[in-house]
Amino acid sequence: MTMPLEIITLPCLSDNYAYLIHNPASGETALVDAPEAGAIKAALSERGWGLDWILLTHHHWDHVDGVADLRDAYGARVIGAAADAHRLPPLDQAVADGERFSLLGEEVLVMDVSGHTVGHIAFYLPGAEAVFTADSLMALGCGRLFEGTPQQMWASLSRLAGLPPQTMVYSGHEYTQSNGAFAATIDADNPALQERLRDIASTRAAGRPTVPASLQLELDTNPFLRPHDPAIRAALRMEDAEDVEVFAEVRKRKDNF
Repeated sequence: MTMPLEIITLPCLSDNYAYLIHNPASGETALVDAPEAGAIKAALSERGWGLDWILLTHHHWDHVDGVADLRDAYGARVIGAAADAHRLPPLDQAVADGERFSLLGEEVLVMDVSGHTVGHIAFYLPGAEAVFTADSLMALGCGRLFEGTPQQMWASLSRLAGLPPQTMVYSGHEYTQSNGAFAATIDADNPALQERLRDIASTRAAGRPTVPASLQLELDTNPFLRPHDPAIRAALRMEDAEDVEVFAEVRKRKDNF
């Protein structure tokens, strides 16, 4: 029987997450994003693990700042988007949308999820029922549109929403509580959201991460995935608008929240 991968949610900086993915059978370890080297080195040392691969989702400093130090310390190979290679640390493997590669004995599908940045990618591991989305789809939210358009981000979120609902979504920041406060302003009568807000409050009070979350939970509660919902459309007075127009309005309101 194949041993399942072990995935560690690792707080970094003030509110970032990196993820360690470990294959206990082979002893190999990968990292998704590298906000800082210190916390990651400490977590690896605590577990007696090395570091074989670093997967990068996008070029922002709070996702790549630890790469050079970690590469020097462990000899890790770096995987990132070919389309963003000019802004990323030097890549050992450049990948593109739709490409599949093997990592830790698992297949990985590369998904272009541009919107937050252009060239942002997500890594989907179907065998592990996990997707690493960084600042595209986030817990109860999505990333700000620093480079892309609402059309690009809505297309990206729609692709992610089409993954199996049991997929666990590993996103890049602990923004869930503030995202939830915003969601309640346009989806106040959603019982699934109210229950999630209670769970978030107790989870954060205990000092635990709210990430990952299942895609099904996001589909039920995340307003950025639900511009088709009649209640949200009514709250925005956009009953006859296109989904992408509703999404754009939700994003605009969150920017000003």
